[in-house]
Amino acid sequence: MTKFNRLFDFIYNQQKENPLEKCMGQRIGDKWQFYSTDEVVNAMEEAAAGLLELGVKPGDKVAIAAYKNRPEWVIMDLACQLIGVISVPLYPTISPREYVFILEQAEVQYAFVGGGDLADKIEEAKKSLPDFKECFTFDEQEGKRFWKDIWNETRSEEVHNLSEGVKRDDLATIIYTSGTTGNPKGVMLSHGNIIHVVIESAVIVPEGSNIPVLSFLPLCHIFERAVAYAYLYRAVNIHFTGTDNLGGEQGDLRSVKPYCFSTVPRLLEKVYEAIYNKGLALSGAKKKLFFWALSLTKDYAYDKKYSGMAAFKRRIADKLIFSKWREALGGNVRSIVTGSAPCPASILQVFSAAGIPVREGYGLTETSPTLTLNLLKEGYAMIGTVGPAIKDVELYIDDSDGDYKEGEGEILALGPNIMSGYYKNPEETAKVFKEIDGKRWFCTGDVGKFVKNDYGVTFLKITDRKKELLKTSGGKYVAPAPIENRFRASFLVEQIMVVGDRRKFVSALIVPAEPALKSWCEKEGIQWTSLSEIIALPRVVARYQQVMDKYNPEFSHIEQIKKFKLLANPWEPIKADGSNAELTPTMKLKRRVILEKFEAEIDEIYA
Repeated sequence: MTKFNRLFDFIYNQQKENPLEKCMGQRIGDKWQFYSTDEVVNAMEEAAAGLLELGVKPGDKVAIAAYKNRPEWVIMDLACQLIGVISVPLYPTISPREYVFILEQAEVQYAFVGGGDLADKIEEAKKSLPDFKECFTFDEQEGKRFWKDIWNETRSEEVHNLSEGVKRDDLATIIYTSGTTGNPKGVMLSHGNIIHVVIESAVIVPEGSNIPVLSFLPLCHIFERAVAYAYLYRAVNIHFTGTDNLGGEQGDLRSVKPYCFSTVPRLLEKVYEAIYNKGLALSGAKKKLFFWALSLTKDYAYDKKYSGMAAFKRRIADKLIFSKWREALGGNVRSIVTGSAPCPASILQVFSAAGIPVREGYGLTETSPTLTLNLLKEGYAMIGTVGPAIKDVELYIDDSDGDYKEGEGEILALGPNIMSGYYKNPEETAKVFKEIDGKRWFCTGDVGKFVKNDYGVTFLKITDRKKELLKTSGGKYVAPAPIENRFRASFLVEQIMVVGDRRKFVSALIVPAEPALKSWCEKEGIQWTSLSEIIALPRVVARYQQVMDKYNPEFSHIEQIKKFKLLANPWEPIKADGSNAELTPTMKLKRRVILEKFEAEIDEIYA
């Protein structure tokens, strides 16, 4: 078996064992353009030589950014690795202040960026960065340096010699976590950290000659980056695209017909909402048939066996209804991996019951990222959990520091995929490691517990974030995340944040899902004006109260949302006016920012 010690070993192994004509590509206009395996290798080697020509040395830092995934992103990442240079991926949507902070703290000398305004953002940041040298673009732009201008064929021997010196434990990348408070922290990950995750989680990627896969989650996030290397490892055809190109008759899901892709729950929710709304638009027998088939998904569980009439019903539903859902996703999907946020059980049930296998995993940037993963193998997936731990990862439930329910506690992790620490930040590093019985455990900040299935397999169940527990004025602890996740199951709810720390009861700020609300207003004969005016109408408020009444009974009395406030403007990861964004680049709530911004609305709730 091939030994992988450096991330670039994956592409060299592909070249040796299974070279592809279509290793990775992107849509240019109406056509897909691909790099073959050999072309990827040549490009990364010549780009690496070009970095050397610029004076870049092993240990130096190079930044990479793009609005959409593209082969050039990965090639530049490989080029850096090849000569021991540390890549620093940048979220394209972060603020100018964060650009300056990251580029300065990481001592970045050069940046390679995609289209749009990214080069201009870097140039603006450069004014505050005396040590930053130059920015190159992946697309030819007037007045900008093109990335191919640095490619060099004359230093291949030096590139080879440097690549031989790169070790498994060498630092491969510094990824700055978005964070909900303060400045981003630079997570230091080695080649070995990421390689372990790639190999142990690649089992969920279908294997075979010329299998198409889609990649659209941002490569600057470790989740999709590790997935991309898993695709190189499995030697599949990678189609890089963006979320805005996925749906519709001409979308990439239908045209590419992917066997696999990774996603976030919200995208799956939107696909389901589109399917559901099409069902609502039907009439007569067709509508009854649609909702009859949908009702069959409610008792779905992984590995559940059906026989007799139950099996017969599902065969009919599959032929008449579910097959059309699969066609909407291209018709070939063998696995979908979801992560970054909790996935509602109903979404997992609906898709999986329809023959579209969805598996949820869990991890953090600091863990490269995967700690646990539900698998396709019988007995190794359980809805409502994030899966069993991957090989060689140990998990520990620590109930020593907090007010937890029985069996719950903070999730601690130990394994070969755990970061070495935060770059130039020993104080923050010390905060997230804890020594127990002579072992240095990483503290995830998530609260969870272990559960077992009928096969005797142990799974991890996430119950909340440790720092997000609310304590009401009555002294009762409330976990907001499970409540928010449940209410987001409503088509009418786009965003929600539970409020109640040091308050008499639990309440919520809700951003309505505008398309769904428009559709409801149309059916109810309510003329649409603007979202800000519509949410003030008593009938609309009453409709959202129905949502509260539907889901509140699933929670204890103290956890139920007693009052809510509808908001007209969606929370965003970047604000055009430069003000504090309400979401991180990975779409997590910045609770402190939201509490400050909507202090008046919250006070009104509790008045």
